Amino acid sequence: MAIRGPAPRPGGRPRLGLQFLQRFLQIQKVLFPSWSSQNALMFLTLLCVALLEQLVIYRVGLIPSQYFGVLGNKDLNGFKTLTFLSVVLIVLNSMLKSFDQFTCNLLYVSWRKDLTEHLHRLYFRGRVYYTLNVLRDDVDNPDQRISQDVERFCRQLSSMASKLIVSPFTLVYYTYQCFRSTGWLGPVSIFGYFILGTVVNRVLMGPIVAKLVQQEKLEGDFRFKHMQIRVNAEPAAFFRAGHVEHMRTDRRLQRLLQTQRELMSKELWLYIGINMFDYLGSILSYVVIAIPIFSGVYGDLSPAELSSLVSKNAFVCMYLISCFSQLIDLSTTLSDVAGYTHRIGELQETLLDMTPKSQDGEFLDESQWDLARDPGGPATEPADTAFLLERVCICAPSSHKPLIKDLSLKISEGQSLLITGNTGTGKTSLLRVLGGLWASARGSVQMVADFGPHGVLFLPQKPFFTDGTLREQVIYPLKEIYPDSGSTDDERIMRFLELAGLSSLVARTEGLDQQVDWNWYDVLSPGEMQRLSFARLFYLQPKYAVLDEATSALTEEVESELYRIGQQLGMTFISVGHRRSLEKDAGLGLWSTAPPWPPLPARLLIYPCQPCFSAPGLAHKSAHPAQSSLWLLAQAAVYLQPVGPVEPGVRSLFQAPQSSLREGPPGVQSAPNTAAL
Repeated sequence: MAIRGPAPRPGGRPRLGLQFLQRFLQIQKVLFPSWSSQNALMFLTLLCVALLEQLVIYRVGLIPSQYFGVLGNKDLNGFKTLTFLSVVLIVLNSMLKSFDQFTCNLLYVSWRKDLTEHLHRLYFRGRVYYTLNVLRDDVDNPDQRISQDVERFCRQLSSMASKLIVSPFTLVYYTYQCFRSTGWLGPVSIFGYFILGTVVNRVLMGPIVAKLVQQEKLEGDFRFKHMQIRVNAEPAAFFRAGHVEHMRTDRRLQRLLQTQRELMSKELWLYIGINMFDYLGSILSYVVIAIPIFSGVYGDLSPAELSSLVSKNAFVCMYLISCFSQLIDLSTTLSDVAGYTHRIGELQETLLDMTPKSQDGEFLDESQWDLARDPGGPATEPADTAFLLERVCICAPSSHKPLIKDLSLKISEGQSLLITGNTGTGKTSLLRVLGGLWASARGSVQMVADFGPHGVLFLPQKPFFTDGTLREQVIYPLKEIYPDSGSTDDERIMRFLELAGLSSLVARTEGLDQQVDWNWYDVLSPGEMQRLSFARLFYLQPKYAVLDEATSALTEEVESELYRIGQQLGMTFISVGHRRSLEKDAGLGLWSTAPPWPPLPARLLIYPCQPCFSAPGLAHKSAHPAQSSLWLLAQAAVYLQPVGPVEPGVRSLFQAPQSSLREGPPGVQSAPNTAAL
């Protein structure tokens, strides 16, 4: 079902380049929306703390040279004063360093909150999350990117923050001090050494970024496989599939581990370069100091003064080299940040492209989504109309082969509809188009009624339950989306649970508001899940209930009772199903005056049982009074049949014996070409 999104851009292989910079800056706009934002203020605080910390570090770094002078001159009072000052500076430095780390941790939490909430806003806007997970496969593991990659990106970035923001200041200051101590030779030598190290590390980091992106993808695939086993543990156990799934899971693990080995091999050369740069830098500092000493610049100094000067100059040169070394050491962290930047940036770009927009380019919120589905449709429709389809053609997203072609249909209040047909003929596909999950290939689709209570509500094939209490399952999604649309009183909930046959569930959960620590899918049987879905339906009381085989796990008696209650609550059903009992349960009458159909290309025939809506090729007359009791609501039945000839031995719905179809009202004529697929 998944289809591929837009083709990747040329040269889209993840690496350090212009694309990385663009994506990184886009993420920074989320992290720092304004100069007065909380993150910006914390970042400025971190800058002040880091600068103060560097000032203290400089004073601490000069202490050894001062000790050389004090001890050389045998100055006891100076020694005591210097020792006291050293203790104070060391305590202050420890406190500043701890506060620096604390601020970085606060930034990590705040960054993660803002970036995750930003992606959530895009991900859950409209039905983007459905399209990304079901209909597209160009962005792998969006859940991992939002939860895991964002966490690692923010943690790595926060660990780099203090070093990066203070580096420009320390480099300028220690370059000046190095120039005063050694002349131009010291700074030039150190800067040249740093440029050489940067070029080498840039070359070594290139392949690591791409390999890291691949590793994160395989990590997501491996985690998804375990989640798949957890969710489907019972079916797998019935199939005795432990050995098979063991092999399949191990294969994913082996692919992941092989990629990790390749990543480690590439990182080995980066580590060699980093460590070599660090240790050679310490030698370079002494070479820079030795040149003026051996050239006689400091020939007039005493041994004690020379020792003090060498210690001071060594600290300045070594700290300047250390500043560059720290930047080089960040190569590994930067390669990780680059990998996560590409994955998060790609997800953000995809979400922005998929988010529904108005003609002015503004993002639409959830309430405006359905209004934008058919801008060319009629401006107004009767208040009792739910759906209006005009010459609609439906294709699966992964195929251009039509499932339904030229369908015109109007569903109004009181006009229940049964959609039936063989498997794979497009029954559920029609509901997906009605619900806005799929776009029609051609034609106009309008959901005129509002979604939600007193409007339209869908019950999919697989019931959906969120985490939370029993009350939250029954009123879902009322609490989150429609907080002011109705009360959530216990009496109504208990009544509808009883009508759905789930009175015992209240005792099992120890009340409506008791938090449960189980997965609803694990403790409820398929039948109980469908009953709970109907309890939710009764509570929300929509005018139109769209059901996709929502009673397949229930007996016909229970099914009949649930439909009867829904009718008493004033619901109009649009139902997909195979059981003949649905014709009676939903108040639907099936009939046909045409002879058995020969094998033909797939057709969709709309058989109206009362003149409540029109379709091409149909003539309507009033229903016979004697048979009016057969039509509890204003009904229609939609048949779907596979495209292509019927295989030998397979009897199509249109070839069913005439006796299996209920008689329709006398005088109603139909044409076989009502709506062709």
